[in-house]
Amino acid sequence: MVQDKIFRLKGKVQHYAWGGHAFIPQWLGTQSVDNQPCAEYWMGAHPSAASVLETNGTEVSLLQLIQQQPEEAIGAAVWNRFGELPYLFKILDVKDMLSIQVHPSKAEAEKGYDAEEAAGVPVNAPHRNYKDRNHKPEVMIALSEFWLLHGFLQPDLLRKVLRSVPAFSELAPLFDKEGYKGLYQHVMEMPQAQVNALLTPLVLAECQKYEAGQLNRSQPGWWVAKLCANQKLLGNVDRGIFSVYFFNIVQVQPGEAVFQGAGVPHAYLEGQNVELMANSDNVLRGGLTPKHVDVPELLKHTIFEGITPVIMKGDAAGNGERLYPCPVPDFGISKIELQPGEKWNHITDSLEILVVMNGSATITGNGSVTVEKGQAAAVLAGEPYVLQAGSPLLVYRAFVPRLA
Repeated sequence: MVQDKIFRLKGKVQHYAWGGHAFIPQWLGTQSVDNQPCAEYWMGAHPSAASVLETNGTEVSLLQLIQQQPEEAIGAAVWNRFGELPYLFKILDVKDMLSIQVHPSKAEAEKGYDAEEAAGVPVNAPHRNYKDRNHKPEVMIALSEFWLLHGFLQPDLLRKVLRSVPAFSELAPLFDKEGYKGLYQHVMEMPQAQVNALLTPLVLAECQKYEAGQLNRSQPGWWVAKLCANQKLLGNVDRGIFSVYFFNIVQVQPGEAVFQGAGVPHAYLEGQNVELMANSDNVLRGGLTPKHVDVPELLKHTIFEGITPVIMKGDAAGNGERLYPCPVPDFGISKIELQPGEKWNHITDSLEILVVMNGSATITGNGSVTVEKGQAAAVLAGEPYVLQAGSPLLVYRAFVPRLA
């Protein structure tokens, strides 16, 4: 039985191919192993990469602690509602763009998971869509200048793209007649030979503009050229390129956030961020990836409407804290900035994870830990604690909002 309530927490690095090599190792103060890309640093109790808590010189799995002492670890209300720690906290370093993707709603995830289970599809099969019965809303807060695709362009902006890009001239009347779904279904189900014929001249033209320094990151062509820069022979062109032109290209500055709910098509393009999501691994992909792409399933769950991206700057909550409201019960996130000697007092409703991006701090309650840049702490449910900065401090805090 664990007696303390405050622990240093050690997460897990994920070595996905799209990740950078420097940011996460430098932040952690470690070396990149075998020069592998370090894409994500996971903090939470996901079964595939659960964090560990340091206590009395030993390490305890956070997942195991929650399973053995659920009410003490995450609180009775959270355990009764979710049956687990309902969030997964991450640091991301995006060097190369991620896949075009959509996450299902909770109801649809439950149906999809149950159907694949009934069909006997192994949960670890490459063509499996639903790894669990949960939705996967997520929020990201930029640590650097960050670029992402987020939702379809508003109708007037999309029409402008379709009419100004010669390769898309035949698509403009289709959009006028059949709307977003008709347009997107047409290009996503188009025979590959037709995709190649349509996109190859466009990609080659964008690469020429890129090499001549005529493009910038706010233009779709910049990302298309980056994607294809190392491909001398295009071969089959990835139809995910359509999405780069059809979606909003969003620039987010450090400390700004974007929430992405079920059905909103999106893709991370470049930069570093803090990401908090529901504890799920359900992703429906539509291109720009060697992983499984299931176009019918993607189309079934996509929201086909124009979106004006909402960039949150956080709401001042007093005493150096800014809250980023998210419309889900699974998680909440805030940023805490303190000067040396300043204190922040709090009582937890759920298990909270605090990750230090810069500076150092002491966290004191029933137990005490000192954490610095590259380290994280977990505070169990129902615990009053004091966060005191030892040097200029930047912390992100993940928690479960108080349940009604």
